[in-house]
Amino acid sequence: MFKMIGIYYNRMKDLLKVVAVVLLLVFVSACKDGVQKQEEVVGKKPNIIFILTDDQRWDALGFAGNSIIKTPNMDELARTGLYFKNAFVTTPICAASRATILTGLYERTHDFNFGKPKLNNGYMYDSYPYLLKKAGYRTGLIGKFGVKVNEGIEDSIFDTSIKTFWPYLKMVDGKEKHLADINGDHAIDFIKSDKNKPFCLSLSFWSPHADDGAEEQYFWPKYADSLYMNNEIPIPGTADPAFFEALPEFMKHSMNRKRWYWRYDTPEKFQRMVKGYYRMISTVDSVVGRIRATLEEEGLADNTVIVFMGDNGYYLGERGFAGKWLMHEQSLRVPLMIYDPRQSVSERGKTFEEMVLNLDIAPTILDLAGVEIPKTYQGESLTHFYDGDSKNWRSSAFFEHQREGETLLPKTECYRDDTWKYIRYEANPEFIELYNLKEDVNEVNNLAYEEKYKDLVDLYSKKCDSAVGKLLKQRRID
Repeated sequence: MFKMIGIYYNRMKDLLKVVAVVLLLVFVSACKDGVQKQEEVVGKKPNIIFILTDDQRWDALGFAGNSIIKTPNMDELARTGLYFKNAFVTTPICAASRATILTGLYERTHDFNFGKPKLNNGYMYDSYPYLLKKAGYRTGLIGKFGVKVNEGIEDSIFDTSIKTFWPYLKMVDGKEKHLADINGDHAIDFIKSDKNKPFCLSLSFWSPHADDGAEEQYFWPKYADSLYMNNEIPIPGTADPAFFEALPEFMKHSMNRKRWYWRYDTPEKFQRMVKGYYRMISTVDSVVGRIRATLEEEGLADNTVIVFMGDNGYYLGERGFAGKWLMHEQSLRVPLMIYDPRQSVSERGKTFEEMVLNLDIAPTILDLAGVEIPKTYQGESLTHFYDGDSKNWRSSAFFEHQREGETLLPKTECYRDDTWKYIRYEANPEFIELYNLKEDVNEVNNLAYEEKYKDLVDLYSKKCDSAVGKLLKQRRID
């Protein structure tokens, strides 16, 4: 019996040795494959996908602390990438913001907004897609462009340009399809079409912008119908009519108030509209998931950087407003994250408090591609945050809105730092705003008319004057 046990024991030892060898070989092979994979990525130009949503405010994102909205794919980008908690647009309107994203310049410099002439060709020849195309990248635009340019410019900066337009629900091959999903289909086709060159895809969604000409305003695919049905959307504290009544007359008759009647003037309408807004964001989120799955299937995931941003914020009833255009946080602040798979896991998954701007997108994309950043750019590359080198990062910024020909949208200027925000209005200089952002996050206590803050008001007014002067000096005159 003992002899049999011994034989059995020896056989088990031999078997365990074989298993150990096999496991070792598997481990070595995996490591080798991992190293080989990494070596394949190192030295290659990365693919870049820049995803831009329309009217998505910073907190319309699960990762930002919104417990109602469903954005698992956006959240994953933020969780496993670099998340910028304090990201802002320098002009809270789509046309000017998108021009700033393209050119790395303030509105006062590039001089484009609604009611303005087409964007100067010289600025477009310094835009990130033009410089990338010149450097050998395959460039694409899918979705909303939103910037008026001279004939032929789009062809010179994009190898592929597929611009899409409302309505949101279209018939494709006899079936109803949402515009966001159509844009996703085009994006996937672009990704698959050519693997011989690195690419930069600018994927620009119309969602969640309301369809202003439609009664229902928000539209989503049938698969999003069930979302938020059992949720009660909380009404913001500043939606109390008292906050609206305290506003100056010119703001009571602004476009923000006009659109409030379209979307939020009854509790029932508020619930329906905000849920529609959330469903449209969730629809975009599902497209983000499809794109990431495609990158995996095509073997491109390990060398494709994804940058995600909103083009401006949005009021969801705060102060009795709907829309953007003004200088409160709801209008200026947007989601922003960068997922770069080339970074080690330990380098990713970080949240930054620093103030970053849409000005920073163009230099960031060029920097990622190893393309020289024009000295004329007014933003900075966010790759500074890759190694934590942000000690000299900006602590303040100038903001503006200069749309021409629309009296319901007042021209506005703002200066903001970590503590203070100062706001003034070109056509209504008698009204100014000053908020202590550390003590008053909802910007409800206007300190501008208190005597003890008079010097501070003068200081920030001069900061605005100085910023405007510098930006105008950099404007092209050709």
